[in-house]
Amino acid sequence: MTCATDTGAVTGTGRARVPRVVTVLALSIFVLGTSEFVITGLLPEMAGDLGVSVPEVGYLISAFAVGMIVGAPVMAVATLRLPRRTTLVAMLLVVIAAHVLAAVTTSYPLLVAIRVLTAVATGGFWAVAAVVTVSSVRPGDRARALSRLLAGLTVSNVVGIPLGTVVGQQFGWRATFWLIAVLAVAGLAGVLAMVPGGRPSGRAPGLAAETAAFRRGRLWLALGTTALYQAGMIAMLAYLAPLLIDVAGLEPGGVPAVQFGAGIGSLAGITVGGRFADAYPWPTLFAALTGAGVLLAALGLTAPLPGAAPALAVGLGFIAFMAAAPLNARVFALAGAAPTLASATNTSAFNVGNSLGPALGGVVIAAGWGLTSPSLIGVGLTAGAIALALVSRSADRRLGAPG
Repeated sequence: MTCATDTGAVTGTGRARVPRVVTVLALSIFVLGTSEFVITGLLPEMAGDLGVSVPEVGYLISAFAVGMIVGAPVMAVATLRLPRRTTLVAMLLVVIAAHVLAAVTTSYPLLVAIRVLTAVATGGFWAVAAVVTVSSVRPGDRARALSRLLAGLTVSNVVGIPLGTVVGQQFGWRATFWLIAVLAVAGLAGVLAMVPGGRPSGRAPGLAAETAAFRRGRLWLALGTTALYQAGMIAMLAYLAPLLIDVAGLEPGGVPAVQFGAGIGSLAGITVGGRFADAYPWPTLFAALTGAGVLLAALGLTAPLPGAAPALAVGLGFIAFMAAAPLNARVFALAGAAPTLASATNTSAFNVGNSLGPALGGVVIAAGWGLTSPSLIGVGLTAGAIALALVSRSADRRLGAPG
């Protein structure tokens, strides 16, 4: 029996098709993901043009993350009563304007402020897009639907970031920001065409209902696991380009090829995570967390060896996104019927990691510990994520809870 809805259908096998609106939202996530992380491939070019150090350019990644930490929950609360399409459109308009301004400024402090503003809008978009995604499928298909949304981020690793790096190396980093602004306009057109207007059917949860989920300690454990894991990964990945060039001996032109390989790995990772996380959430998550710690340690120890760093970068791309599906799906399972603020806070948790990781990585590099030292920071943070996940699983078992 097929039960049609306004966003998708249930197949004869009992598994719902992921609605087309999720794919459209994933296209915008592709643009936003490219914007957030393309700087990792342009650290030397931006440092030279702006007259600052490589770690200072790395702090732009942290500034973006701080903007998302604050912006996602603030925008979720501020737009809670607005139609979801209105919020998505408004956030994309801010992103477009911010990239145009970033492309013409010569001031590093102003660029920091622009990146924070861009991040606030990006956080707002992520939160609402995730709610639209999970509300379009049944609970048992959440991880798979979220993996489709996150596929936009993985494709940004495969195509967007390498392309942005090549454009920036050939025409200057400002050309990359102009390109992102143009792509964001295309994303805006897709949202206007495919995301339904008006308010969702049924009574929307109020702020009190949205905040009620945060009384559950298991939700905070899930958010903490996300933050520590993401910090561990991005502590190293934020400085991958200089490590590849200065430690592994790669030519600058080879960096986009490694980024492309890591992007292919991430696409495979989100596919595997999405396929197994609904049925086997804990095994999927623990496999990813453990794999991350092993690969980060291997990268720190073997980066100077020929071919080691590029191969490990591909593996880290796979592991990073394999974990994303169970981490995201768990937060929605614990959020219950009021998911908007929980979704926004989960976005913030990822970006606590995105802020903490590059900052710690920059500190140890600036202290003279070398470009491989952030990998050791990553190992420690990942171990902390594993510990929190073990506590979470124990709490589930005590409560007899499936979430």
